[in-house]
Amino acid sequence: MADDGKGKDAEAAEGEVSFEHKFFTSFEDLYFRLTDSGEPVAVLKLATNEAVLSFDGIKREFGMKEDQHDFKMLDKVAEGLQFVRGLRPGDRLPKEVTTREASWEPQDRHRRIAYQRLTMQLVTWLTGNEHVISNVSELAQVADDPQVKKNVQLAFTEAAEELGLGRENRDEVVRYIETLAKELAYIEALRDTYGEVQKIDEKLQGLRRIYGADRSMIETTDQVGRLSQRALKVFQDYFDQVDAQTGEILAMLKNIDNQIGYIRQVRDALHCRLLPWEDFIQIWKTVFVVRSDDNTNKIRDIYQFLAPRYMQFNDWVLVTKRGMQKSKPLGGQMRW
Repeated sequence: MADDGKGKDAEAAEGEVSFEHKFFTSFEDLYFRLTDSGEPVAVLKLATNEAVLSFDGIKREFGMKEDQHDFKMLDKVAEGLQFVRGLRPGDRLPKEVTTREASWEPQDRHRRIAYQRLTMQLVTWLTGNEHVISNVSELAQVADDPQVKKNVQLAFTEAAEELGLGRENRDEVVRYIETLAKELAYIEALRDTYGEVQKIDEKLQGLRRIYGADRSMIETTDQVGRLSQRALKVFQDYFDQVDAQTGEILAMLKNIDNQIGYIRQVRDALHCRLLPWEDFIQIWKTVFVVRSDDNTNKIRDIYQFLAPRYMQFNDWVLVTKRGMQKSKPLGGQMRW
């Protein structure tokens, strides 16, 4: 009996990973993930072997067309894998893909920091010296000052007048600030994660100096040190951009819907780039900056992680070719 696909499309609209082809339900352990180079793949067990199948290979093998459900679902899964570590048939797609909300939650402290940043910005606008207070300790200290609290209330009133709402509608400004703080809380949470990445870099730069005279490691440690710095710049640029974009509080309040859209865009970009760092953040918390076999292995591991993500394209092509020439086929793994 012909299937018009409406049932599956309804499931897809609701956000469930679902497929029509029986291939996807023929393997108990089939799941989807990203490779180190960011390619979406399906992984399944075949006896003692692990098969890694690219999405393009699956589409080609089964002759999928762009307007078919399974083709579209693979594209949705590929998009979803930017925000979660893995997906299986029957899982829900991340909210970033279905509703553009976040699939994770910041902590209360991040919400508090975001709210304090915005209210302090409003106070500095009122005094004619608007700026963003970036130091969290300084922010908390200033926000708790009794005089500053009075100024916050006055700032709400003056902002309501400036926005054309009328002084009596200051509560509307409070709601605007709370709405923006809810969105910016995600940026503050990601800023904390970025801080953990910076700690990894500090240790890598220390190990780079320690291994500076070691011929067998100097090339790797230099590369890792440079790649780590490049990664930090990518993240810092995102935070600088969002801080600059949100640096004029009245402009934000006048254009709140567009600002929320922009903040969510940066949130998702940072989240999908920081997500792969989570395992390394945990591992490197216990690393001491000393020469050891264990640290040598950890440096090589993080190099394998950093190279495909942050190495310049031409350098990466050369390294990949060199690696392919040196390596032997891996037993126990097949690939389309």
